Amino acid sequence: MEAVLRQPHVEPRPKSFIRDWVLTVDHKKIGIMYGVTSIFFFLVGGLFALLVRTELLTPHEAFVSAQTYNEFYTMHATIMVFAVIIPFLMGAFANYLVPIQIGARDMAFPRMNALSFWLYFLGGLFMLASIIFGMPDAGWTAYPPYSVTSAGPGIDFWVMAIHVVGLSSILGAINIIVTVLRMRAPGMTFHRLPLFVWSTFVTAWMQLFATPALAGAVTTLLLDRHWHTVFYNASQGGDPMMYQHLFWFYSHPAVYIMIVPAFGIISEVIPVFSRKPIFGYHAIAYSSVAIGFLGFFVWAHHMFVAGMSMSAGIPFMISSLVIAVPTSVKIFNWLATMWRGAVEYEVPMMFASLGFIGSFIIGGFSGTIVAMVPLDMHLHDTYFVVAHIHYVLFGGAVMCIMAGLFYWFPKVTGRMYNNKLGYLGFWLYFIGTQVTFFPMHLLGLAGMPRRIAGYAPEFQFWNDVATIGSYILGVGTIVIVANLVWSAKYGVKVGPNPWKARTLEWQTSSPPPEHNFDEIPVVTDTPYRPYTLPEVSGEPEPEPV
Repeated sequence: MEAVLRQPHVEPRPKSFIRDWVLTVDHKKIGIMYGVTSIFFFLVGGLFALLVRTELLTPHEAFVSAQTYNEFYTMHATIMVFAVIIPFLMGAFANYLVPIQIGARDMAFPRMNALSFWLYFLGGLFMLASIIFGMPDAGWTAYPPYSVTSAGPGIDFWVMAIHVVGLSSILGAINIIVTVLRMRAPGMTFHRLPLFVWSTFVTAWMQLFATPALAGAVTTLLLDRHWHTVFYNASQGGDPMMYQHLFWFYSHPAVYIMIVPAFGIISEVIPVFSRKPIFGYHAIAYSSVAIGFLGFFVWAHHMFVAGMSMSAGIPFMISSLVIAVPTSVKIFNWLATMWRGAVEYEVPMMFASLGFIGSFIIGGFSGTIVAMVPLDMHLHDTYFVVAHIHYVLFGGAVMCIMAGLFYWFPKVTGRMYNNKLGYLGFWLYFIGTQVTFFPMHLLGLAGMPRRIAGYAPEFQFWNDVATIGSYILGVGTIVIVANLVWSAKYGVKVGPNPWKARTLEWQTSSPPPEHNFDEIPVVTDTPYRPYTLPEVSGEPEPEPV
């Protein structure tokens, strides 16, 4: 009889940090890197916001000059839009969750996925480099002719950052589209997709079609600055309005790029903590498609006071009001899901229900106001518009990001966050949002223009209130980030499904293995079915795959 030679078990050598993270093509690690980088830029962009609000404590230029103030609000808005909200939603959350939620091993193009992250990282470095070599001062819109004649390299760094981050967005969008179309598990039909996947799929198409318009706008801007072309030089036949059309053809869909994935997060959180199936699955899914389609027909409502004729403005006013309908459908369905449900007000649910819905309704209502031509004529370029966009993006997108962070934190880390600090962070955010941004409505109605460092003394009281609110938000941000960082290392360990959720990411270990699933799952049901008990045994019904 032959002896069977057994090799001694050898533990695999641990990977170095560079091989494990810098060179990784694992979609989960890439998603984590997107998230960590976005949080860093969130802190930087928030610091610029606090500097802006500090300057507005007094009516005159007390802390910084008007030029420096222009640079601060330009950096704040640019970082928050291009380096925080879009990468957080479509980089961190979509990268980590979409493959697992559809039962795939990874993204369709893992190496291109890694490239998209490092392009985003490089674009962020260009933004930070402008702090050293000269910050842009033309606002996040960079309208010509001022952006063409502005001295210094600030606008050039801004253009390079937008180019590189935009390329990252396009590559990421292609990856998500192909992954959803080609990598779904057996039985995962489109009407069994989690609603977060629906939202990211629609958003990816918006990124794919909208981002090239922004690339064209900033490329021609750069040509005008350094090669003396005349795209935007009116004295030589150019048209500065063309830049606005190109910019807003991207940047208003970008508002929906920043909010539709956030809607997907809410559609995952609310049914889990309401212990009910989502109300109107098909309506929520196809309302995302409607928003993605209509979002390309509303860009010119930003240009009602830019010399547009009334006959051209009316169609954009109508389309801007019509696009509120699919958004209202979602809000109705979320409220109907909570109605008579066994609602559990965990921290993610607090951010999703009171934090998001309570704030976003205000932002949506003010949006319908500025979408109407006669009202926008009076309110454009006032603090009313600042209030509107911050209720949409902070009360909306950022609240959803926080809901998603706390909801999927146990899945990503295998540990639970500190519950008391979680509630404290929520209340600081909710109170800070209302105290900071609601007074801006009153300032705008009173006629205070935005983007100014000095203002009339009668506006000081509400500016002081808003600044106090911004400091509350700053404290809330520190509490939330400290909670997540501490809990990732010292939090209580949890099982694979602490929320008893039914989407596929909760049917694997926490954190998931590198290959996501030991076997590709076969999907036989929707994740949004009722919570029922079998009639005979009295035992809870087993969780379906």
